[in-house]
Amino acid sequence: MAEKAVGLVEFISIARGIEATDEMVKVAEVNLLLSRTICSGKYITLIGGDVGAVERAIDTGVKIAGETLVDQFILPNVHPSVIPSITATTPIEDLRSLGIIETFSVAASIVAADTAVKAASVDLVEIRAAIGLGGKSFVILNGDVADIRTAVERGEERARKEGTLVYSIVIPAPRKELLDALL
Repeated sequence: MAEKAVGLVEFISIARGIEATDEMVKVAEVNLLLSRTICSGKYITLIGGDVGAVERAIDTGVKIAGETLVDQFILPNVHPSVIPSITATTPIEDLRSLGIIETFSVAASIVAADTAVKAASVDLVEIRAAIGLGGKSFVILNGDVADIRTAVERGEERARKEGTLVYSIVIPAPRKELLDALL
């Protein structure tokens, strides 16, 4: 089912994350899309549903998080490719150019990915969510080089504005071996 809105809360405390997740799904009719530990001892909870329900659940999660809050977001009109790219890698039929956006948080990567795919005609291949990455996260995009440049610039701007950008790059005409190594 395509979600109308999604929201995420990222915690530095696993216990507080689990507690908040329970309250988030109790307070509003939302779908629990992802709830797990990530690197450097953090915890993330991703929910989806109607905008109002997602807002209520995220507000609850943020209040419970208190000083353990790392990051959070609500995307009221999430691009349909965002959720599948978090839970699995989207296959690439035609490798053209790659764009990579690296951030300090999972929340920032998801927001940057949503911004990027809305800015240009590109494919969102994957959002790698802080597993084995020391708490960082990154986005992989595929498309024509001009579209990739536009998408990466927009996603980068969004992450920079939030203070979470680590680095971004555009790789025109990458070798297939590189993609195989990434996925």
